[in-house]
Amino acid sequence: MPRSRRSQLVALTQTSKKTREHKAGIISDVRSHIDEHSSLFVFSYENMRSSKFKKIRMEFRKPTAEGKRSRIFLGKNKLMQIALGKTPEDEYSENLRHVSKLITGNVGLLLTSNPSKEVEEYFGNFAEDDFARAGATATREVNVDNEMLYNFPSSMVEQFRKMGLPVDVSNGKLVLVGSKKEHTVCEEGDELSAEDCKLLTQFGIKLTEFRVKLVCRWNSADGSFEEL
Repeated sequence: MPRSRRSQLVALTQTSKKTREHKAGIISDVRSHIDEHSSLFVFSYENMRSSKFKKIRMEFRKPTAEGKRSRIFLGKNKLMQIALGKTPEDEYSENLRHVSKLITGNVGLLLTSNPSKEVEEYFGNFAEDDFARAGATATREVNVDNEMLYNFPSSMVEQFRKMGLPVDVSNGKLVLVGSKKEHTVCEEGDELSAEDCKLLTQFGIKLTEFRVKLVCRWNSADGSFEEL
């Protein structure tokens, strides 16, 4: 069995909006779930969407046969690092210092007793179509034609113009100016602007995928650590 420092005290010397008691509570919560579960995963993400991530939370709230429910921690990198420990002397359990080094940027912790293979397969298959954000790269060419505009009220003419779409009103309907048949919003490989993304959203066109990638796995039984 890997060594554990369940009784180890942690000094919280930095001040912040949250009280020291609250910070200590988070550290204690992380450690209690390390004790409870068989595996710990670090995962990374980009362009977090709460509505998309909710599916992951719901999936891992399902209890195992033993009644154990997985726990996810997000947005508390420094506290998670303290909970795990950063050196051989202060790590909470063997090799957690290696996990701690990977808790940087947009990452989170998953403490679970679900079989590791099932966890890895779940995240490997998880992908949700999503609307692109400014700065994303267009994965394909997107064109808008008059038929697509007919679904919108003529009162949106100024709104569309501000998004860079050359439109006018003809016979009470929105149409492309100059008798154009279509307007290219973006081509494959283009860096999307904020206006491009607003247009794509208006037309319900999703060019990106929301994914969550597993970074590493730690096993509580033997303290084994592996980057994924």
